[in-house]
Amino acid sequence: MNGTIQNRDAFLSKIAGRLGREKRVTGVERPKWSFNPQDAVLKEADADELLEALKTQCTKIHTDLVVTNADNLTETLKEIVAQYGGGPVVTWKDDRYRQFGLTPLFKEIWPKEKVEVYEWDFSEERRNIDYAEHANIGITVSEITLAESGTAVLFSSKDHGRTVSFLPAASIILIPKSTLVPRMTQAARIIRERVNSGQLAPSCINFITGPSNSADIEMNLVVGVHGPVKAAYIVIEDL
Repeated sequence: MNGTIQNRDAFLSKIAGRLGREKRVTGVERPKWSFNPQDAVLKEADADELLEALKTQCTKIHTDLVVTNADNLTETLKEIVAQYGGGPVVTWKDDRYRQFGLTPLFKEIWPKEKVEVYEWDFSEERRNIDYAEHANIGITVSEITLAESGTAVLFSSKDHGRTVSFLPAASIILIPKSTLVPRMTQAARIIRERVNSGQLAPSCINFITGPSNSADIEMNLVVGVHGPVKAAYIVIEDL
């Protein structure tokens, strides 16, 4: 579907006139800044140092962080779900769960333990949202993870419903250690490179920093008003 642009030339010409010049139609280039302080933050940090920065930040944003490996991921996830009160659990439809070795947990172990698990199914439309609303825990996967702010970046698609991360009472985000970057600067660059390479842009990009936090004018913090009351990051060291 192609949109229609109306009155653009007249609008730009009016602005140029107010600036006392003709409208520029050629020769416009992205400026080259003399200083780029955003690139200096955690510039020399390796993956282990980024992980330490993430751990420190999580203590400030009411977020539980657990470090594990692929072999122990199933048990780690089971423990955190139990700590948060068990199911119902809602997940994306994502092959990475299988790659992480979680299929037996979702399809066999939890059902036997009477823990209800629902996998997002875009064909079910409204039912997905209803289930996410009544789920206790939503489990998602971070595409990019910002160490400085403790932020997980989630890409929405037809199989990755955005309500999975914010309608349940608690959110558990799986974080492959390889997704760690210093800050928003690198995340924006990665997203831009993906789009420029021809990859389809996500329908929505969510930057999630711990559980939902709100404060009134008197700075009284309330957790969980606009999203999960609890949040946990599970960092998988060997992924």
